[in-house]
Amino acid sequence: MPALDFGLVFVAFWLSYSLRYQSELVRNILPIEEAFFTSFDVFVPYALVFALWLVLTAPVAGLYREQRGRSWLEEVSRIVNGVASATVIAMAVSFFTQPPAFSRLLLILAAVLCVALLSSIRLVYRFVRSLLRRRGIGVERVLLIGAGDVGRAVLSAILARPDLGYVPIGYLDDDPERGSVDMGRVRGLGSLERLPELLAQGAADLVIVALPWDARKKIMEIVQRCEASGVQTRVVPDLFQLSMSQVRVENLEGIPLLGLKATTRMNRSQYLLKRAIDLAIVLLVAPLALPLGALIALAIKLDSPGGVFYAHRRVGKNGREFYMLKFRSMYEGADQKHHELIKQTGADPKRPKWENDPRITRVGRFLRRTSLDELPNLINVLRGEMSIVGPRPPTPSEVALYEAWQRQRLNTQPGITGLWQVSGRSKVPFEEQCLLDIYYIENWSIGLDLQILLRTIPNVLLGNGAY
Repeated sequence: MPALDFGLVFVAFWLSYSLRYQSELVRNILPIEEAFFTSFDVFVPYALVFALWLVLTAPVAGLYREQRGRSWLEEVSRIVNGVASATVIAMAVSFFTQPPAFSRLLLILAAVLCVALLSSIRLVYRFVRSLLRRRGIGVERVLLIGAGDVGRAVLSAILARPDLGYVPIGYLDDDPERGSVDMGRVRGLGSLERLPELLAQGAADLVIVALPWDARKKIMEIVQRCEASGVQTRVVPDLFQLSMSQVRVENLEGIPLLGLKATTRMNRSQYLLKRAIDLAIVLLVAPLALPLGALIALAIKLDSPGGVFYAHRRVGKNGREFYMLKFRSMYEGADQKHHELIKQTGADPKRPKWENDPRITRVGRFLRRTSLDELPNLINVLRGEMSIVGPRPPTPSEVALYEAWQRQRLNTQPGITGLWQVSGRSKVPFEEQCLLDIYYIENWSIGLDLQILLRTIPNVLLGNGAY
């Protein structure tokens, strides 16, 4: 990557030279006197100084150390910082050398092009790396040790960020019974006694230890055993079972100081900002949603007897119940067959879904596959009962079956789309849905909402996991 960045700097300078000296458009706006025309060779030394300063100093040089979870915007910020300082250095060199013909505009254009080229190449790199990781290339198999609150927090982060390249193969726990229960599609592999066997099999590339800190002696034994087997380990500090979004780390002459905040819920200003964005999106899509809704209503009436809308009691933020509106996609009386189907199929009563549900109408099947049945949810958003992005609201009967940790998904406003919907929709098991929803609540940001919305579009168009 340093060599590529070095070369892209020269490409930026050459493009800048072409724009300044050879582009008729630029020369018409900013004419150049004949005496100031010069060859590209004059700018090569400045490009060399620029490139060396850029790739060797801290802002950009720090990008050459692999760091999982670093965002593209953070990389762009570092590039802008490095390019700005390199531009100042090149300007200073030109001031002292006083070349007979020199264009400072060319240098500024080169700086802008450097930011564009270096940022774009990293975006391409991320895209290619993501494609390879989806095909199992360049991923690390992770064995998680600990299935408590801390372990679930780690697992939710891994599931929510497949771009990090971690694939959980399963988990162990010091409680054999808890370690034998699957967490969605992540297998419970048993007690800690199985660790030597799994290490000997080469089942994992990385072991993440997420045991309570009072088990530190056991943690050190695990680390030593993994090191002896040549397997990397990472230890997650318990920190009173807080997520890292609740921790602020400061440095006092090498001594880490941890600042803690009691809650990860949105404050009032964040809630108002999210609400304003929700209303803006509803107003933006209303001109398209209203005529489309009228056509859907007509199709439903022609397809089967019954009403157009279906109002279903759901549980929202902090356990408040409301009626969620949808276009009717089932035959009349479908609710009466709900519990009967659960008994017949053995579906999870906390999140029952059937790929070939016999209660769905012909139009309803199309509506569900395209998610158009959820269009009336926009009315719930206007009422303030739902948000555009958030956990999907459960029914009261589903909430009654929740374990204590699963109730955390009720800590925020439910949404039309969310993190688990863009991660597989109905194909995602209930436990994974909870983990992804909790990750969303603890890591909420406008950027995360935007990312989910952008990922929703191809999922809806392709009908991934919809039934």
